[in-house]
Amino acid sequence: MKKLYAAITALFLVATASAQIENPVTWTYTAKKVSDKVYDVYVTATIAPKWHVYAQDAGEGPEPTTFSFAKNPLLTLDGKVKEVGTLEKEYDKNFNSVLKFYSTKVNFVQRVKLKSTATTVVKGTVTFMVCNDKKCLPPKEIPFSVKVNEK
Repeated sequence: MKKLYAAITALFLVATASAQIENPVTWTYTAKKVSDKVYDVYVTATIAPKWHVYAQDAGEGPEPTTFSFAKNPLLTLDGKVKEVGTLEKEYDKNFNSVLKFYSTKVNFVQRVKLKSTATTVVKGTVTFMVCNDKKCLPPKEIPFSVKVNEK
């Protein structure tokens, strides 16, 4: 019985570790009020050790991080998505290019201006690619939704 228990536990640990490795980025979404009717929407990537997510201007080769916002008549986007984090630059022999990326954590920030005082939702998708020193995972598209001006 102890051997069966040990085998089941070992399989569970391997499956859990494998799932974490193949999903090395966790995304969170928040909004912060800047002033009356102006909010910063934060799309935050928390990245597992030894992995990295590419910048919006990644360099030649990998899929850069991109954002697509759903149209919302109650707000306007103010400028482009800004990156807040420690930008790393490194030559990658696989892509034969200097690449820009983030390890550990990065905030992507989009400022929005509301047209009224009503609570509304900023919706969109983030497309990204994550790599480590041995491999890259296929690009993923993740939908997000953030309430702004919540009372």
